[in-house]
Amino acid sequence: MAQILVVDDSSTVRNEVCDFLKANGLTVAAAVDGKDGLDKLKSDPSIKLVISDVNMPNMDGLTMAEKIRGDLNNATVGIIMLTTENSPAMKERGKVAGIKGWIVKPFNGPAVIASVKKLVS
Repeated sequence: MAQILVVDDSSTVRNEVCDFLKANGLTVAAAVDGKDGLDKLKSDPSIKLVISDVNMPNMDGLTMAEKIRGDLNNATVGIIMLTTENSPAMKERGKVAGIKGWIVKPFNGPAVIASVKKLVS
């Protein structure tokens, strides 16, 4: 049972984000790509927030977000993108998909922890 699902194909980033969130008292699950993320979200209804990379194999983060809102009909889980992508077109696609936030890597945990905790409370 996790509050937050971290989805990133980079084990280094995934571990960094998970470790930081756990150190701040949050329960975390991890997924290696969008397909894995969707499967984990389906099997764990306690997840309140997804933090995802955009560019990943098998299924990218924006497609995963669109499927969360569409195929899973889940409008309640918060979704934040954590990515190197910063193009207005990508951000607009994310906004249409219901993305709550867009964080450009590198991950700065102390700068976002208050917002993350607010989204899971």
